[in-house]
Amino acid sequence: MTGLNVDGPLQCIVSDMTAFYLKGVYYELTLYMDIWNNEILSYSLSSKRGDRMTYISGLESLIDIKKAYPDMEMVLHTDQGSVYSSKSFNELLPLYNIIHSMSRAGTPTDNAAMEAINGWIKAEIFNDLHLTSNEDIEREIAEYIMYFNEERPAYSLNYLTPRQYKEYHLAGTMCN
Repeated sequence: MTGLNVDGPLQCIVSDMTAFYLKGVYYELTLYMDIWNNEILSYSLSSKRGDRMTYISGLESLIDIKKAYPDMEMVLHTDQGSVYSSKSFNELLPLYNIIHSMSRAGTPTDNAAMEAINGWIKAEIFNDLHLTSNEDIEREIAEYIMYFNEERPAYSLNYLTPRQYKEYHLAGTMCN
C-alpha cells in the first residue's frame, strides 16, 4: 500500500477480521475503515468460525456508501485471506469502481493501520467498556463503533474524533 496519497475521505479503505472469545463463545468481527480519518465505515459480527458473510455484508455496506460517489476511485486494501481472495468478492469490486490492493503474503505490517485498530478495539471493548455478556453483544459492538467514530478523540487527528475530523475537512473544502 506504499505510495498511495490519501488526502480525503473514501480514497483508501482497509479491512481485516479480528477474532475473540467472550464467555466461551467465539466471535469474528470484520471491519472496513477509512484510512484517511480512521472512521469505521462498516462492520459485521458473527459467532460462526470462518463465516464468509461477515466479509460480504461488510462489503455490501461499504458499497452502499460508495454508490453516492460512483465516479470516485476507491482502493480497498486487505490481506490475502481466502474471502478477500475469492472470485465472488473480487467480482463485485470493479462494478463499483473499487480497486483491490492486497498485502504481501505473511506481511501483516502491510495493513498496519487495520492491525492496530483491531488491537485497540479488543483492548477497549474488554478493558474499558467491560464487555462481559453475550446477550447484547451485537448492540454493544454497534455502540462501541459509534463511540469510536463519534466520541473517541484520536491523537493522529489532532484530538478530534473521526467524524469531527471529516466534518472539519468538509467544512473547509466547502469554504474554498
